[in-house]
Amino acid sequence: MKIARIETFQVPPRWLFCRIETDDGLVGWGEPVVEGRAEAVRTAVETLAEYLVGQDPLRIEDHWQVLTKGGFYRGGPVLSSAVAGIDQALWDIAGQAYGVPVHALLGGPVRESVRVYAWVGGDEPDEVADEITAQIEAGFTAVKMNASGRVSPMPGPAEVDAIVRRVATAREVLGPERDVAVDFHGRFTPAGARRVLDGIAPLHPLFAEEPLLPEHGHLLPRLVAGTNVPVATGERLYGRAEFLPALQAGIAVAQPDLSHAGGISEVHRIASLADTFGVLLAPHCPLGPIALAASLQVAFATPNFLIQEQSRGIHYNRSADLLSYVLDPEPFRFTDGRAHRTPLPGLGVRVDEAAVRAADSTAHKWRNPVWRHDDGSFAEW
Repeated sequence: MKIARIETFQVPPRWLFCRIETDDGLVGWGEPVVEGRAEAVRTAVETLAEYLVGQDPLRIEDHWQVLTKGGFYRGGPVLSSAVAGIDQALWDIAGQAYGVPVHALLGGPVRESVRVYAWVGGDEPDEVADEITAQIEAGFTAVKMNASGRVSPMPGPAEVDAIVRRVATAREVLGPERDVAVDFHGRFTPAGARRVLDGIAPLHPLFAEEPLLPEHGHLLPRLVAGTNVPVATGERLYGRAEFLPALQAGIAVAQPDLSHAGGISEVHRIASLADTFGVLLAPHCPLGPIALAASLQVAFATPNFLIQEQSRGIHYNRSADLLSYVLDPEPFRFTDGRAHRTPLPGLGVRVDEAAVRAADSTAHKWRNPVWRHDDGSFAEW
């Protein structure tokens, strides 16, 4: 069996899919994308395809080594994401070739279901209450919300109070038996993050996500030591070497993205590394169905797994949704806030190829917004 063809498809709302076909007709799908830089990743996949076409698709680890290291210059979001999507597709082919789900190839399942959370937006407390109530009625037991929109790097009393009031509203609606996670999105300075963490600590968030920018990782130890809020990070870290300092800093939750951090192969290793530090895994995934399917396969086989992000109803998905490009929604049918294990081979997702090809004919050009403070200076999004 040899790799015969590799194609990419740039589909709304902001995704990039990768299709790998073998000479005996097997097809694997992956999701290699950097949100807002899909074209760059698409070009990277095309470059890597020059090496892969004609190769045995089942030599996944060897291909991962060559693709990540064979070009001399290594790492970064574009290359790591291109490799991630290819890696997902190769695991999808391997599962189909052996007739088993990917999690069976990772050592077998350690759980029958995976807890997932829903995103809620809303800048005002009453909006938060309404949106969380809707998610509870849909069966979810956990939600995640942004700490703020555009905000001062060193938030003042009014800004901190507004954040705390919104999280307090979430806690009131959820009650003590459900969870709220709070995403800082790297919008605060370390001192600003400490102020906000102090304010929300009595509300017992499940975790505070990305309280610092990734380039400020050397400041994580002091921040973690100064709060009892579990700190999570990792969506902008792309491999084991980058996660190691964060794990040493004492984070509670590692959040690698299956479409950014080298795919199934590397995230499975990151999870094992995190386990040696007593850190739980909560993969980042505000993306499409293939990325989520890959994330769930890892979750089913990972002992130190905590919870899975998913994009149903997320505010980014205006022109397409999680189910827009799949033939069978069953793997993404959540009951009681959980995704359930299926015996479907490979990634367990059936892609609607006709819909994907049609969507790619009018490829999106999604870009994240550029925010500015009141004085005109750049603001972190």
